[in-house]
Amino acid sequence: MSKQKKPQANSGTIALNKRAKHEYFIEDRFEAGIALAGWEVKSLRAGKAQLVDSYILLKNGEAFLLGAHITPLTTASTHVIADPTRTRKLLLNARELDKLITGVEQKGYSCVPIALYWKKHLVKCEIALVKGKKDYDKRETEKNRDWDREKQRLVRESNR
Repeated sequence: MSKQKKPQANSGTIALNKRAKHEYFIEDRFEAGIALAGWEVKSLRAGKAQLVDSYILLKNGEAFLLGAHITPLTTASTHVIADPTRTRKLLLNARELDKLITGVEQKGYSCVPIALYWKKHLVKCEIALVKGKKDYDKRETEKNRDWDREKQRLVRESNR
């Protein structure tokens, strides 16, 4: 029999874009690496990142992360002029880039970062092809979420 590792309380997630799940229908997800500087990695280890107003720019067959805010640490970035919102290159293979580019150009999708997380010692960015929600879709999602929460509460109370 093999021993299974217990999941850690800190699952390796650095930053989530909760607004993306509220604003968009998520169609397809991709995992991309990010080209980072040393001070950015140290800041990410400290959890100093935000994806709130960030988006993905597809240009010349490459993908770039714009608007992601990584706050520089005062102790780590003393000798470097740190730009917290600089454009960072996303590392994807050609097949994934083609899917993203065709989705954005032909089908009318947008490309949005969903999460930043650790995968072993590497920083990964989960990106998604998304379609915008209308206001009535957002209300429907909220209603379903509330009903699911109420069902869980009722089941919990009936099991007591």
